[in-house]
Amino acid sequence: MTATTEREALRLPWWVAGDTNAFFGLGFNTLVNVLVLSGLCVGVLNIPGADVFGVVLPALGVQLLIGNVYYTYLARRLARREGRTDVTAMPYGPSVPHMFIVVFVIMLPIYLQTNDPMVAWAAGLAWSFIIGLIVLAGAFVGPYIRRYTPQAAMLGTLAGISIAFISMRPAAQMFEALWIALPVMVIILIGFFTDLKLPGNIPVGLAALLVGTAIAWVGGYMSVPDVIAAGRDVAISLPTLDLARLGQGLADVAPLLATAIPLGIYNFTEGMTNVESAAVAGDEYNLRSILLADGTGAVVGSALGCPFPPAVYIGHPGWKAAGGRTTYSLASGIAIALMCFLGMFSLLGALLPLPAIVPILLYIGLLIGAQAFQEVPKAHCVAVVMAIIPNIAAWATGLMNNALAAAGTTPAQVGEDALTGAGLVYHGTALLGGGAILAGLVLGSIVAFIIDKNFLAAAAYCLAGAVLGFVGLIHAEQVGWNVGGQIALGYVFAGLVLLAYWAVDRRVGDGGVRVDQPVAADLAAPEPGAGVPAESPVGDGRSASA
Repeated sequence: MTATTEREALRLPWWVAGDTNAFFGLGFNTLVNVLVLSGLCVGVLNIPGADVFGVVLPALGVQLLIGNVYYTYLARRLARREGRTDVTAMPYGPSVPHMFIVVFVIMLPIYLQTNDPMVAWAAGLAWSFIIGLIVLAGAFVGPYIRRYTPQAAMLGTLAGISIAFISMRPAAQMFEALWIALPVMVIILIGFFTDLKLPGNIPVGLAALLVGTAIAWVGGYMSVPDVIAAGRDVAISLPTLDLARLGQGLADVAPLLATAIPLGIYNFTEGMTNVESAAVAGDEYNLRSILLADGTGAVVGSALGCPFPPAVYIGHPGWKAAGGRTTYSLASGIAIALMCFLGMFSLLGALLPLPAIVPILLYIGLLIGAQAFQEVPKAHCVAVVMAIIPNIAAWATGLMNNALAAAGTTPAQVGEDALTGAGLVYHGTALLGGGAILAGLVLGSIVAFIIDKNFLAAAAYCLAGAVLGFVGLIHAEQVGWNVGGQIALGYVFAGLVLLAYWAVDRRVGDGGVRVDQPVAADLAAPEPGAGVPAESPVGDGRSASA
């Protein structure tokens, strides 16, 4: 039987046992995020609950359907093309970092200035719309960036996000009610990291949630009156198109560009690293297709009333390890969308204890952080750590800013001297974490290329760092002309040092870059053992580790 005939004869099931595990895991992950963003809208921005649960969440439900339906189609297409039944769909949902950024950086200042939550909401819609357009543009640029970026830099940046922004908050929330959360975490760890099965093959995620919920209710952590009050809010709400509301926000779009441009780049860069993570796990998706769905979701959602852009989620290897295949993500998207349309989130927030849900987020963070070190060459582990650091700096900067805001002040009001006296390197930390995902890619790439003595490629990334730093897309608190002059100089001088090493290596001929070897070849054709197999074709979309 030929390979073509075998593929045609492939029986690809719509559901397998592992899909149940992954469905509950991803579903609870998305559930937590939707509960958080709805709480931010009501509690921070004072958007009326009727608008949050009747407009914002139904629009979010449409976003989830767009991405998850399309990603399921891509997964099944990939499975049939390669004749495999173990393909796992990419996960998709509301972007966690952007939830907090659009609320606290975009909408809250406008609300405080105008005292009108509707004006703030319209600005958030415009901001999300712009990000969607940038991600759509990134769908055509991203594949080239991925091809010429070391795997250690991409996976290291992803590990930094997972450690700082996916793991730390859930871990801290667990310790606020550890008597509920730790038993849940133990069940998840045993279920996903060992070969032990629960009686009756009960899905691990479901069992963990039921145990945690039971402990919380028996222990008095939950409240019956809260459930009764939340039940009164249940109502069917369908999405409606409102271009006038979006147009109101776009009428004053200029101030939004300073954050929308770098964060749109962040979105498509994060999507790029997630596709690389899936490729390492065995599923090679077309990056352009992934990003097109991502950007379309943001554009459509903003027109329907949702200011929270979606994203391809971190965690594909985790759901693959849990047994998820082509349909778990679709089932999760449909379930959450139905809850959005039926107004169920107020009730769910009162029924399910947060400490029983957040351990699944920590599990994903642990898995993605570990993957970066497991999949790259041992020598490149240093580059992984370098790529992690900017994300930790961004997380630390956010903590400092939030703590000062809670005290009714700002870093500028406190002053650099006072912060330094308290043992904080605030300004340097803020610069290091500026544009963290791009900064991690640049710094991790430089280190990986240096380790491989590919000094010309490292110098090229220094030049990229200089350009990005000069306009503030990395290592800066705002975007503008010459906002990072000293940052740019640092990268330029480092690049000159690397060019000097390259020239000496070329002359000496001790394994450095040859005279007749162009930069593109350096980047796209790594030496055997440097992170990508020697037989891997240059144009297959995989990143080179030089």
